[in-house]
Amino acid sequence: MNFEAVIGLEIHVETKTESKMFSSAPNRSLEEPNTLVAPLDMAFPGTMPRLNKRAVEFAIRVAHALHMEIDDLVRFDRKNYFYSDLPKGFQITQQFHPIGKNGYIQLGEGEPLVHIERIHMEEDTCKQLHFSDFTLLDYNRAGVPLLEIVSCPEMHNGKQARLYVEGIRNIVIYSLVSDGKMEEGSLRCDVNISLRPIGFEGFGTKVEIKNLNSLKNIEEAVDYEIKRQSAILYSGGEVIQETRRYDESSGKTVLMRVKTDAVDYKYFPEPNLVPVKLSPEFIKKAIEDTPELYDSKLSRYIYNGLSENEAKAILSDLNLCRYYEGMLIEGLSYKEAANYLLGEILQYLNKNRLDISKMPLRPKEVGEILIYVLKEKLNHKQGGSLLLECLENGISKEEAKQKLRLVALEDNEEAALALVREVLNNNPQSAIDFKNGKDRALGYLIGQAMKASKGKYNPALLSDLFKKEMA
Repeated sequence: MNFEAVIGLEIHVETKTESKMFSSAPNRSLEEPNTLVAPLDMAFPGTMPRLNKRAVEFAIRVAHALHMEIDDLVRFDRKNYFYSDLPKGFQITQQFHPIGKNGYIQLGEGEPLVHIERIHMEEDTCKQLHFSDFTLLDYNRAGVPLLEIVSCPEMHNGKQARLYVEGIRNIVIYSLVSDGKMEEGSLRCDVNISLRPIGFEGFGTKVEIKNLNSLKNIEEAVDYEIKRQSAILYSGGEVIQETRRYDESSGKTVLMRVKTDAVDYKYFPEPNLVPVKLSPEFIKKAIEDTPELYDSKLSRYIYNGLSENEAKAILSDLNLCRYYEGMLIEGLSYKEAANYLLGEILQYLNKNRLDISKMPLRPKEVGEILIYVLKEKLNHKQGGSLLLECLENGISKEEAKQKLRLVALEDNEEAALALVREVLNNNPQSAIDFKNGKDRALGYLIGQAMKASKGKYNPALLSDLFKKEMA
C-alpha cells in the first residue's frame, strides 16, 4: 500500500505596531528583558484591555492579500489555560469570529493553490528562557499583537510547505505588517502532518512539529517526518499522536511529548472588549494603504527586462528592494540598475561587511552616477570601476573618471571595421571555428579587438561587425 502526506500549517506573525495588542506598552520585544511592560501585560487586578486600531488595519491588509472574506464585526474570546508564560491565565483571541476566512494562496508556477481556513488576531505570551534547573520569563513579548494564519490540510510534501510559508512571509513583509524574521521569532510556524493511503479521503494520525525557525528547516523537517511515518506504516506499526521538534544537527524530528485528549480551553466571549463594527470606509482605507506586494513587484521587474532570478535576488531583502527602486531615476533602465546593484554594489557591501542600509551613497546618487556612465559612453566595466571609486573614496563621478583615465567608447564604424578586418586576418582559425558553430570564438575575437584598441570601441558594435564579416 502506498501512502501520501496531508499537511496543514499554522503560522503566527508578530505585527509591527507601535504598541501592544491591548495595552500602551511599546511593541519592541527584543529590548532589555522586562523593560517594556504595562500593568495589563502583568495581569494586575483592575486593568482593562483596549484594542489596537493599527493591529486591526494590519489584519485587514493580510486578509485582503490572501483573498479572504473580511468580517466587519470584530469580536474577541477568552482562551483559558494555566501556563507559566500566560500571566492572566487566559489569552484574548478570536476563536469563534476570525477577522478573515476562506482565502487562498498560489504556491507558484506548476504548484497547487492552497486554501486558507482563517486568519485571526490574538495576543502573544511572554517569552520563556529555559535552563537546566530554572526558567526565566521575559514579559516584553506578553501582549505583542499576533496574526494566526491557518491553512487547510492541502499540502503533500516539504517543498509545498516551504513555498507556502515563503509566500505568507513575502506578504507580511511587503505589506509592512511584520519583519517576518523567523530566526527572531516574529514569524513562527507549526506543521501538522499525517499519512493516509493514496485514494483515501480521511486523515491518518496527526503529528505536530513545532517551532520551525527557517524555510530550509520546514522543508527538511516535513520530508523527514514523511519518511519516518512511512517506515512505521510499512512495517505494520502505528503512528502515535505526538508533538515533535526538528533537530537541525541530526536532520531528524525529535519527540517532545505524546498527545492525549484535546485540551478544553473553555472559550467564551471576552467580557472586557465590546464588539467593534468596522465601517466600509475603514476597511477600504486599510486595503488601499497596503504598499505594493511582492508578487506585483516581481511581475513588474520581469516585465521591465529583469530575469526571474535577478528579480527574486532583489526582492529577497526589503531594504535591498527599496534601494533598487530609489536608483530607478529617469533615463536608467531596470536592467542597468539591476546589473550594478547585483554586481558592483553587492561586491562593495560584501567586501566591507556592510548592510545596504550602511551604503555611503543614497540610491538617487547612485542612479545619477549610472546615468553619467551612459552619457559618457563608458562600458559596464568602466562604469563599475567609476562607481566603486566613488563609493570607496567619496569623490565625485567626474573626479573618478579623471582619476581612472576612463575613455569613452567610440562608435566610429569605419575605424572599427578596419580593426575587425585586421583581427580576422591575424586569427583565421577563430573565424573558421565561429563558422563551425563555436560561439566562444566570437568572444575571443572581440577580446582581441578590445585589447588592440585598449577598450576604445563599443563591444556591441564590434560583435555586429565581426558577424557581418564572417557571414
